[in-house]
Amino acid sequence: MVTIGAHGFGRMSYTLILPAMKDGLGFSYTDLGLLGTGNFVGYLLMATVGGFLATRFGTRLVIVLGLVLMGVTMIWTGFANTFSVAFSARLLTGIGNGAAYVPAMALGSAWFAVERRGFATGIVTAGIGAGTMIGGLLVPFLVTTYGIEGWRFAWYYLGAAVLATACIAGLIIRNRPENLGLRQIGAKAAVEGDPPQQTSAPLNWGGIFKMRPVWYLGIVYFVYGFSYIIYMTFFAAYLSRECGLSSGECGGLWALVGGMSIFCGIIWGGLSDKLGRARGAALAYLVLGISYAIFALFQMKFGFYLSAVVFGLTAWSIPTIMAAAAGDYVGPKMAPAGLGFITLFLGIGMTLGPWVGGYLADLTGSFTCPFLMATGISGIGAVLSLGLKPIRVEES
Repeated sequence: MVTIGAHGFGRMSYTLILPAMKDGLGFSYTDLGLLGTGNFVGYLLMATVGGFLATRFGTRLVIVLGLVLMGVTMIWTGFANTFSVAFSARLLTGIGNGAAYVPAMALGSAWFAVERRGFATGIVTAGIGAGTMIGGLLVPFLVTTYGIEGWRFAWYYLGAAVLATACIAGLIIRNRPENLGLRQIGAKAAVEGDPPQQTSAPLNWGGIFKMRPVWYLGIVYFVYGFSYIIYMTFFAAYLSRECGLSSGECGGLWALVGGMSIFCGIIWGGLSDKLGRARGAALAYLVLGISYAIFALFQMKFGFYLSAVVFGLTAWSIPTIMAAAAGDYVGPKMAPAGLGFITLFLGIGMTLGPWVGGYLADLTGSFTCPFLMATGISGIGAVLSLGLKPIRVEES
């Protein structure tokens, strides 16, 4: 539910509200792009810091405060009449998004043993696709129902839904199983003679920055951010401007991606539990690369739909595996901090990818080259993934 609200409503729904918001406020496309940039900067800032805050103050508190900030600022966006107000609101929404999303993704490491961690994290990741699909159904209905002011009511309703999610998260989420006198799901039962579990060991912040495997994990995550964002950014522009599809057909394909992606985290998280994080990530990168290549080379409806299905079923595979691997490397207690640290690498990749891809599109006059570059980068990601070491830390 947290990822439905944080990513599905707070982040993905923005794309659907853009046209009506542009007309209602008289913004230019440059203005809308800057609003998106402000949201992403806020997300990246708090995604990096939020994990450390969750480790220090508790996952539940950080998630709830992040969702409350998101809900309030999304409603505030609906009241915006100037660019400065809209930009400030979107920046703060991004901060709340990062604060809620990263700790939620790390919860699997706290509650599940290594052998079940990928599958559990995949269930959390399913909220991204579910939220995208729900938003895709709800936002057009609200915009149509309320007419010229429909975009404002879309923000009101989505913000209220996020605030309701904050209340539910506060009631249900617990930081660690030890808080309730429980063990991790899938953990071996204690037997007589086992050493007592260390539930209050000091937090080794500096240890994360000194761990070479965590830096390497960040590099692998960078490759995902650089490559997948090219596909996401230029998806509609390529289909409409270069391939001649209507806006309705583009929207249908995007909805297909969202629907398929509901299941991808569960599929790939479970596979990484069985195959190991290294081979699971390598296979995911290969499948992602195939989806980019199909999109670029088979310029027909069958190719577009095939690419959308393949990409949708693999879209959030790498974030799922990275979240589980972060817990493997740094342990359940430090998992939010570890995931927050490697998310910085993801953000750098997501910043550079569209810029390089757009430059190549301008240079060649086609989006084919950027998609093929993303294919090659994914191949590099597959090779790098095989270098991930199956480190298992003490589950305490």
